[in-house]
Amino acid sequence: MHVPQLPSPPPLQEPLPLFPLQAVLFPDGLLPLKVFEARYVDLVTQCLREGTPFGVLCLLQGSEAGRSAEAVRMHDVGVLAVVQDMDAEQSGILRVSCKGMSRFRCTAAPHQQGNGLWVCSAEHIAADETHSPPAAQFATVEALSRAIASLRDQGLQPFAEPYRLDDAGWVANRWCELLPISLAAKQNLMALPDAAARLGLVDSYLRDKGVVV
Repeated sequence: MHVPQLPSPPPLQEPLPLFPLQAVLFPDGLLPLKVFEARYVDLVTQCLREGTPFGVLCLLQGSEAGRSAEAVRMHDVGVLAVVQDMDAEQSGILRVSCKGMSRFRCTAAPHQQGNGLWVCSAEHIAADETHSPPAAQFATVEALSRAIASLRDQGLQPFAEPYRLDDAGWVANRWCELLPISLAAKQNLMALPDAAARLGLVDSYLRDKGVVV
């Protein structure tokens, strides 16, 4: 039987512009940004105009704003983000709505350009294969569905539609965004190449905490 090949993703920009954050973005995750530094105002404006993504990397050390005296270090696996909407809150300050796309890996250490913008050479990381959550983890899926309903009742929209509760990777990623775990733990889960293993770790955490039984 012939198995159709998925189309290859488009080549990444060379170099890929980066937005280092004290946060971990997941594929299909929502990312609101308040942007005021000239280097990032220019970046998000260009990305919206041209429809190109930028890379989000979680910081290991240093600040995401200004010229910190502390050395800046970042993880080497991140997620591409596309700008979906932008609003000028006041002069020089933008409210930007972004969405996570595919993961990427830096193939060379990030460095700063003359304007202070971080960039790196990068390569795509294969997307999670789509698998239904196993029956043993249905309680974790149902708990996420209830959490979504509860948040919507409060007027909150934490996730982008459509909700893919039949996709183990999507369920795992949304739980990772909600769980009160460290940035290091979130980073490790995001970078994990096996979606089933990621959901399994989330399921074990929720059972340990008594969220699901």
